Amino acid sequence: MVYPAASILLKKFFLVISSLTILSSLLAHEFWLSPDKYIYKRGEKINVRFFTGENFEGRNWKGNKENIRSLKLYYGGVEDELSEYISDQPGDSLALKMLDEGTNLIAYNSTDSFIETEASLFQEYLQEKGLMNVIDYRKENNESGSRGREQYQRNAKTLVQIGTKKDNSHSISTVLPVDIIPLTNPYNLKYQDSLKVKIFFLNSPAVNSLVRIWHHFNGKTVKSALTSNEKGEIKFPVSTTGKWMVSMVKMIRLEYDPCAEWQSYWGSLTWGYQ
Repeated sequence: MVYPAASILLKKFFLVISSLTILSSLLAHEFWLSPDKYIYKRGEKINVRFFTGENFEGRNWKGNKENIRSLKLYYGGVEDELSEYISDQPGDSLALKMLDEGTNLIAYNSTDSFIETEASLFQEYLQEKGLMNVIDYRKENNESGSRGREQYQRNAKTLVQIGTKKDNSHSISTVLPVDIIPLTNPYNLKYQDSLKVKIFFLNSPAVNSLVRIWHHFNGKTVKSALTSNEKGEIKFPVSTTGKWMVSMVKMIRLEYDPCAEWQSYWGSLTWGYQ
């Protein structure tokens, strides 16, 4: 038998656990395309998984073909749609082979998903992602105590290198709302060269935005953060080891949506040297 006082404590305990689970799902919201490796020989099988999580320690998505707005491959001046290669099976991955050498760009844009979050957790999430425009708006409009009702979509890119031939596929502008573009081919870098990255949001430079850089090597992930300049650019040194990710979140107000007040866009770019 559970006494009333104990019952109240249990309810509070489960409420805390539930809140922490929601917050964890928000803060572990990074999404990236994860090839089994990044450098391939011609004709070698490429398997790309869709990962969510943090620190390059993710879990495979639960999505399928219905979650795809677009999934494109760019190589050698050619653009191919890949969504037909994803099945209706939850957690399906992308498998393909490339017979031509060169740098290949794969770009994914999801359909929208909805999440509703308790006010304090939403505030913490906004602060963690550097979304000061949303924090300021909510404060100015007396919404800081309101629940967060958000539509979100994912924008993810990965660069894989086939053979030794390098090209300019890395610099292609895609249809992604958050488009993270390296201005130099990462596979042309030498150890500790600096890489400049330009980020576009809805076709305009993403100025004064928090950008995260992730480097995973030898089982460890090193994270850093930079703020984009007036051109929407950041610059950082790259060691040609392990795997790398650049990520960013942007959020805008929805004025006429009956369900959500906010629309967020999660962007990432991955590449690697193994």
